[in-house]
Amino acid sequence: MVEILPSILSADMTKLGEQIALVQAGGARTLHVDVMDGRFVPNITIGQPVVQSLNAATGLLLDVHLMIEDPDRFIPEFIANGADLVSVHQEAVRHLDRTLNLIRSEGAKAGVAVNPGTAVETLSAVLEIVDFVLVMSVNPGFGGQKLIPHCLKKVAQVAQLRRQRELDFAIEIDGGIKQENVAEAVRAGAEMIVAGSSVFHSENPREALQELRRRAEEATLARV
Repeated sequence: MVEILPSILSADMTKLGEQIALVQAGGARTLHVDVMDGRFVPNITIGQPVVQSLNAATGLLLDVHLMIEDPDRFIPEFIANGADLVSVHQEAVRHLDRTLNLIRSEGAKAGVAVNPGTAVETLSAVLEIVDFVLVMSVNPGFGGQKLIPHCLKKVAQVAQLRRQRELDFAIEIDGGIKQENVAEAVRAGAEMIVAGSSVFHSENPREALQELRRRAEEATLARV
């Protein structure tokens, strides 16, 4: 089943509660929350207090994407504050196996993310212990970027590895997803579709979310 995850990075923070209510009315079950530290990526966003507030204010699951250095220091606190899914970057973690097991031991689903310039083969040793793989389809750090086309091939490569090794982790894609290309992402193998500006910068976020889901569900009939 394909799921659209609205990314609050693109939401109007002065109306965050209202915007979340709109996507929830549109059927969203999970919010994507980008955490950036200004070191691993050239931007600074939100921290644990916002995750705690989101957890208290909504019944939605929270998919917390840690684009930070030394994530092990912060993982337990993010999960304690309400993170249901936590992803860390292969490029930022020194001991990836240990970090992923830390996430799972704290009670959240564990994901590993890869940047556009990172080969998916670097994940080979941890695919048995991840709950999901996040393929970045833009260089991380800012919302509103255009999808990098070759990243769809990386999604397909991850899907192929999953089939070959008979594993059942989910595949997530994040960056530049909009109505015109969501079907391509789904046909490549993605099931968790992060959408930021294409939802929150639209005239009606609820309808934009529903249209993305409609196109994604249609594409499931024609996956490679």
